Amino acid sequence: MANLTDAQWRKSIHSGDNGGACVEVADNLPGLVAVRDSKDPAGPALTFSLTAWTNFVRSTKPRQ
Repeated sequence: MANLTDAQWRKSIHSGDNGGACVEVADNLPGLVAVRDSKDPAGPALTFSLTAWTNFVRSTKPRQ
């Protein structure tokens, strides 16, 4: 299990003021990216390798 003590969580600037129903990402950790539900900050977080996260983000961007 990854140590997320130093995680600096952020959410997209496109997230409105919707009562906290957002995904938060911490990408300041060495070698991994963590993702959690902002409604449950003490709850579980998913972790991904940098390669897996980069591939995911690339695959979700609209093609031009």
